[in-house]
Amino acid sequence: MQERLASLEARHEVGSRLDVEILSVATANPPHKVDQREALERAKAVFPHLVRMESLYANTGIETRYSCEPFEWYQQPHGWEDRTRTFQHHALALLESVATEAVASAGLSLRDIDSLVVNTVTGLAIPSLDAMLMNRLGFRESIERLPMFGLGCGAGVAGLARAARLAQAAPGTNVLFLTVDLCSLCARPNDPSMAMFVCAALFGDGAAGAVLRAADPRDASVPGRRPPRIRATGEHFWRDTERIMGWDVKEDGFGVVLSPELPALLRRELRPALDAFLARSDLDLESFEGFLFHPGGRKILETVEQTLGIERDRFAHSWSVLRDYGNMSSVTVLFVLRRAIEAHCKGPHLLAAFGPGFSAYFAAAEF
Repeated sequence: MQERLASLEARHEVGSRLDVEILSVATANPPHKVDQREALERAKAVFPHLVRMESLYANTGIETRYSCEPFEWYQQPHGWEDRTRTFQHHALALLESVATEAVASAGLSLRDIDSLVVNTVTGLAIPSLDAMLMNRLGFRESIERLPMFGLGCGAGVAGLARAARLAQAAPGTNVLFLTVDLCSLCARPNDPSMAMFVCAALFGDGAAGAVLRAADPRDASVPGRRPPRIRATGEHFWRDTERIMGWDVKEDGFGVVLSPELPALLRRELRPALDAFLARSDLDLESFEGFLFHPGGRKILETVEQTLGIERDRFAHSWSVLRDYGNMSSVTVLFVLRRAIEAHCKGPHLLAAFGPGFSAYFAAAEF
């Protein structure tokens, strides 16, 4: 029995290891740019009973964000039909943009894509967004599609991980991962809660895409042919934490669930979960040159820094994306990844994000 358990454990550890290239990363935002000071004035009009909490907006670490619709749209009530129609319209436009950019930047055509993974958590579509996108872009009819929903902010890393596993399982194939979250469309002006007020201070809209392919060992010795690689992925689920983060389904849209207990949970539980992932992947925290964490907000980033005992400058790209775009849910960590690539970062970097469940998602990347 002990030998069998040891064998199963060894198989589990090996299973977290990958060698998948990130051929390209693309990002996009909708047209309406919102200054954080402007957002505060708008919030005062919608949440007059919470004006005493206005310092929250100044302490988010955010300067600008983007939204799909002009401010007037968010002042009006909207039902599921209106929200869904608006979501699909904007989501498909943004997905088309990042898909074409990511594929072109990878030096491929749309018909070279073998698998398509599409994620969201801020709207509904049946047929799913990936099917709708097929009718707008020239993918092959035989492409393998995987829609994702429900992983929230964590889906940026979780989606990369699932796309990487598809690529690793079929060497030579090209996998396109796309994610879009339009958090602003979930605003409900008839909800006077503190959670909605906090969301109005943090969240923005965007989309991102990445093309992945299993690394070819023959390229290892060829100069100039070393794109960033995903070397390991993993995740951790905490039981009985459904009310930490997520959606309640309300009559007129999604109702936000966002517990003030989240920072305390991370302080208590993040390090053991991360250490377990690193041990499974034969890695250690000190080996990472930088940290590409989903910037859920200033308080979350500060909590992670303190919990892990890591200097702020090693989270620089997370902080800069938070400042310029706010929290775009799943999309945000790919903006962080793109900044790290464009900054010509070198060495091992750790990606991480958190989502409903409550769950943490990790990926070790080599630049």
